[in-house]
Amino acid sequence: MKHLSKKIIWRSTLQFITGFVALAFLTFICFRSEISSTTVALLYLIVIVLISLRASFTPAALVAITAYLALDAFFTAPLFRLGLSEPLDFVAPVAYLTTAYVITRLMKRSRQSFREIRDLKDQLRLIVDTIPGLVWSAHADGTADFLNQRWLEYTGLSPKEGLNWGGQGFLHPEDRERFLGEWKAILEAGAPLEIEAGLRGRDGDYRRLLIRAVPLRDETGKIVKWYGLNTDIEEQKRIGEELRKSQAELAHITRALTMGELAASIAHEINQPLLAIVTNASAVLRWLAGDAPNLDEAREAVRDIVQDGNRAADVIARIRAILRKTDTAPTRLDINQVIREVIDLTRNEILRNGIDLKLDLPAELPSISADRVQLQQVILNLVINGIEALASAAGQPRELVISSQTDNSDRVLVAVKDTGGGIGQPDSGQIFDAFYTTKPQGMGMGLAISRSIIENHDGRLWFEPNDGRGTTFLFALPQYREKTI
Repeated sequence: MKHLSKKIIWRSTLQFITGFVALAFLTFICFRSEISSTTVALLYLIVIVLISLRASFTPAALVAITAYLALDAFFTAPLFRLGLSEPLDFVAPVAYLTTAYVITRLMKRSRQSFREIRDLKDQLRLIVDTIPGLVWSAHADGTADFLNQRWLEYTGLSPKEGLNWGGQGFLHPEDRERFLGEWKAILEAGAPLEIEAGLRGRDGDYRRLLIRAVPLRDETGKIVKWYGLNTDIEEQKRIGEELRKSQAELAHITRALTMGELAASIAHEINQPLLAIVTNASAVLRWLAGDAPNLDEAREAVRDIVQDGNRAADVIARIRAILRKTDTAPTRLDINQVIREVIDLTRNEILRNGIDLKLDLPAELPSISADRVQLQQVILNLVINGIEALASAAGQPRELVISSQTDNSDRVLVAVKDTGGGIGQPDSGQIFDAFYTTKPQGMGMGLAISRSIIENHDGRLWFEPNDGRGTTFLFALPQYREKTI
């Protein structure tokens, strides 16, 4: 603090001495040239203004007083004597001191404003440099004009190299053409950019970044600047992939458990064609063992054996497809065909529980894009839930209605409606929560996994209570769209 006070005193003293020397030199010149007092007064005023632009009020006021004394002593009659006999003797000191005060005050505020602007600029730069992302800006033509510190640290480039990088050497080879094409397109269209791409870091490794950019326009709508933010999403992508694999594992386990619940029905579905095969094979042996083999009957029985064998093979193939552990592979699907495949697996269970099954599956229904096995799992879970709800509805009509249609938003809508006991109010808010179940032997994972599968397909799964008894579960999926290049 003492060091600062001494510095201020020395600076004020130097400013006063500077003003004093300037006044002395000007006084000497004007006195020798016999310049009028009015002109000298204006010249002194200029000196006061110049000193006040740099000095504080104290040295500026001392220079103003010195100027008045010099003006009164050397240019106002009687010379070499101080007095207040002329109007200028009254006007000059007031004008000089007022000028010094006003200008020093204005300059003080101006310097303070400049300091605040500088501090604000430094603070803004600090914020931009510490944002957890690669911040950049570009001219209207797309050439970069600013890169924050994190951008430079990530790439290992100098500011000059960074502004001239052009994106060529750092973009992942698989993303380069796509990104540059997209960047060129948004520059022409003036639309915001959002794209993922791999960017090489200073260590030579590529990381996935989410690149966003928005244009800044002037009052006429013309683009004057682009501002962008590149966010590192490598970790999120890795976690998302691990989560997807975990969900697939869990879904596979749930499918296996669901098929285990249907073991008796599946065994019945397989036993029927196998029993028919054994019966027809015995008949063929009899027809061929006689003295006059009945080849026509034997040939017809063999055809039946082939047909029943194919029936059994189809049942096993459907079971293997549902139990197969594969990665998600969305393809173009006919939703009605997937529904019928699930019904073929559960038909015996439906008949065993005395359920009246009704299907409303219009032929002209748009295709969807989904993973067949996962969609089978969702429908199978909803059908099994409906069967279990109806099995406990003693003395009531047991009706299960499965329908498909398009909704108001052109999505494909599937509804599974039962006339069972329905979902109570306490359960309605938790029915899709993991590990929440209303069944004594339930795991509480079926509906949670089903909702996750539907949402991963950009769809929605929900339920609605029926007007009478029971509940309707519905899910909607987007229609299949051809990919455009």
